[in-house]
Amino acid sequence: MSTSRRLTLLFSLIFSLFYTIELWGQQRAQTTVSKKSQKWKLGVSLYTFSHVSFPEQLAYADSTGLEYIEGFVFAKAGTALKDSFIVQLSPKGISTLKQGIDKKKLKMESIYIIGGKKVADWKRDFEIAKNFGVKYVTAEPPRNLWDSVDSLAHLYGIKVALHNHWKETSIYWHPDSVLVALKGHPNFWACPDIGHYPKSGINPIDAIKKLKGRMLGVHLKDINEYNNNKIQDVPLGTGVINFPLLFTELKKQKFKGYLIIERDTKELPSNLQSVKKAIKYINEQNH
Repeated sequence: MSTSRRLTLLFSLIFSLFYTIELWGQQRAQTTVSKKSQKWKLGVSLYTFSHVSFPEQLAYADSTGLEYIEGFVFAKAGTALKDSFIVQLSPKGISTLKQGIDKKKLKMESIYIIGGKKVADWKRDFEIAKNFGVKYVTAEPPRNLWDSVDSLAHLYGIKVALHNHWKETSIYWHPDSVLVALKGHPNFWACPDIGHYPKSGINPIDAIKKLKGRMLGVHLKDINEYNNNKIQDVPLGTGVINFPLLFTELKKQKFKGYLIIERDTKELPSNLQSVKKAIKYINEQNH
């Protein structure tokens, strides 16, 4: 090969290399700007993987590449803790689970609690939340315990995010009922489930407009039709919910909280691929 031919090839390779590096840098910069502009904390609810115990749920969550997770107190703790439910564990047992979270460098800043009919039931769950070190609990306290649960939230320094299910099962099915509960309870906030609203005939975008400024987190799931509480959720972006409009509304509100992907439907062998597709869909809508 002649010297001139070698030089031409060398310059060609150098140009290609610089072009590739520059393109990669531009793409990375765009991604960084996008993430900075949103400041949403994208995570996954461990209930999405409720067919397995807590350690396995963490493994699935870790595989999604997400940083944030939301736990739930009625999950099984795993064989090392005799498959007890989290709600039954001692502080030492909770510490063991927390070590698993820390080892995978995940952040569990919220947990769904169930409470009960007595204040003691709620105190028990707040203790669990405290031991996990969460910032808020997602919950559905009964009306007659609103004052007591609000007081416990103040005592423990942990906020309560009121969560909705559909009309026949939850007093929080309508955003107006959440607003009623918020009045006079400074430690109450909201964590609306987008996929549950259509079951009660409510447009999720209208709902989050009403809850503006009071949402700590949002559960993201999709549903196939309105006014049917017998059906389960479908993969994000494949149902009737207008997610582009929902994300636009969240941006308009300057929402900076948690977006928690959740599946109730149990796909086989797991919901992992569904969650990964949901992440891709969310990123495409908010690039």
